[in-house]
Amino acid sequence: MAKTDEAEVGYEQARDELIEVVRRLEAGGTTLEESLALWERGEELAKVCRRWLDGARARLNAALAEPGEAAAGQG
Repeated sequence: MAKTDEAEVGYEQARDELIEVVRRLEAGGTTLEESLALWERGEELAKVCRRWLDGARARLNAALAEPGEAAAGQG
């Protein structure tokens, strides 16, 4: 599990790795050290996914607001 620079990680890559981290934690059989490392990586990946989703939400909100602003200015 190579740690990549968060700035380079795309949403799908972060999501897929997060799914794998959760699967490994749920399967058990890891040492405490391994479990803690997996948990920490999972937290990092969740933050990456959250940033991508927040950015997408902001872009969507901006796109949806544009037609409303144009229509308000015409009245």
